[in-house]
Amino acid sequence: MPVLTVNKKARHDYDILETLEVGIQLEGQEVKSVRAGRMGLLGSYVTIRQGQAWLLNAHVPKYPQAGPLPGYDPYRTRRLLLHRREVARLMGRLETKGLTLVPLSVYTKRSLIKLEIGLGRGKTQYEKRDSIKKRDLDREVRRALKL
Repeated sequence: MPVLTVNKKARHDYDILETLEVGIQLEGQEVKSVRAGRMGLLGSYVTIRQGQAWLLNAHVPKYPQAGPLPGYDPYRTRRLLLHRREVARLMGRLETKGLTLVPLSVYTKRSLIKLEIGLGRGKTQYEKRDSIKKRDLDREVRRALKL
């Protein structure tokens, strides 16, 4: 399962409570661009409208070999492919105060392109500092044990 794109800031900015694998509806040339690893998830988010999940503000640049594509919007809203019961469960979880859906990574599974989304709670500034401090201490311990 090769990972194509990772949203590094998502795990820094959010405390991820659970993850979910979903499909993403792409156009033909977008698939080639994503498989080339050119998709950007920074600043993107997931919302649920009219009983369907949507990925907003994800950047999929034009595939260079696709030729002229008049009117192509790289930041267009893309539909996420979930079962109705999964959408209903997520809607129930999102009603809890402070929870949001964040795209974490894009990868291939067999011949399909999958998106990993996480249900997360936003971290405060001091929680971010604590996680950085903990990561640095763990790194120092590993370094000391290696010597």
